[in-house]
Amino acid sequence: MVDFRSDTVTQPTEAMRLAMSRAEVGDDVYGDDPTVNRLEAMAAEMLGFDAALFTSSGTQANLLALMSHCERGDEYICGQQAHNYRFEGGGAAVLGSIQPQPLTNQADGSIALEDIVAAIKPDDIHYARTKLLSLENTIGGKVLPMSYLADAQALAFNHGLKMHLDGARLANAAVALNLPMAQIAGHFDSLSLCLSKGLCAPVGSLLLGDDRLIARARRWRKMLGGGMRQAGVLAAAGIIALEEQVSRLTDDHDNAALLARELSQIEGFDVDLASVQTNMVFARVAEHIDIHAIAAELKAQGFVLSASKNLRLVTHKDISRSDIERFILALKALC
Repeated sequence: MVDFRSDTVTQPTEAMRLAMSRAEVGDDVYGDDPTVNRLEAMAAEMLGFDAALFTSSGTQANLLALMSHCERGDEYICGQQAHNYRFEGGGAAVLGSIQPQPLTNQADGSIALEDIVAAIKPDDIHYARTKLLSLENTIGGKVLPMSYLADAQALAFNHGLKMHLDGARLANAAVALNLPMAQIAGHFDSLSLCLSKGLCAPVGSLLLGDDRLIARARRWRKMLGGGMRQAGVLAAAGIIALEEQVSRLTDDHDNAALLARELSQIEGFDVDLASVQTNMVFARVAEHIDIHAIAAELKAQGFVLSASKNLRLVTHKDISRSDIERFILALKALC
């Protein structure tokens, strides 16, 4: 099956499977798993932080960051489209008693700086305490400009806020900008990085920050049921992900650009080509096209997508250029 639903569907590489089968392991709750320790140290050095924590998912990494930066009754500012606001079960509010303050995302994925300033609460007992600004990069496949990150960092510093990055697809942003991930990460006090999306590991994300924040996060991870034992079996794949899969993302971006160009030539699919910056393609489907029926027909031919009038197609390691060409031919025939 050629699966366009998400880059979360990527299969681990043969190198990952081999490394997992041979991983040296210990009890990570005791800090004794050498492969987990190697992954965490490697990631911290690669991204320019004091320490890292291996977590079960991006949702867990983001929640740990929010709960480590904020206390009960505090607030974090984020975008309306932020994953840690819309798609992570309300964990910050439910489990952390942290109030989200979502603001409108601009067309490029950023949050207007003046909106952030206006949302910061005064030091008054009537208000939640604004403690954190959370950004996402990439967001909707778009890359936040480096100049914007610098301006947001200065704003946060001047208002006494910490900065967190939901960097689930940080590697995609870095590859698109032709920069090391550490150069983007340098604007933030903490960062989450997903290993199981475009980087193809089967499980896991990393949370990065200073020693104090990671120590707090490790405690929260245990409390939330995230203490793992012989987790080196999973961490071994994460090491391969960081070593071998980052530069390969260029192929996914090129394939997304091809997909967008070809899809825009099919009547009834409105594609904003300028918005295709990494591995995501968005298309508005005309009312006269029954996208659900088409998706069912495509699935019978080996192509999987999430049917919607606002269609999202995601490229990844397991989709080749020839797969895209075959998909376009099949779609044209059905339309």
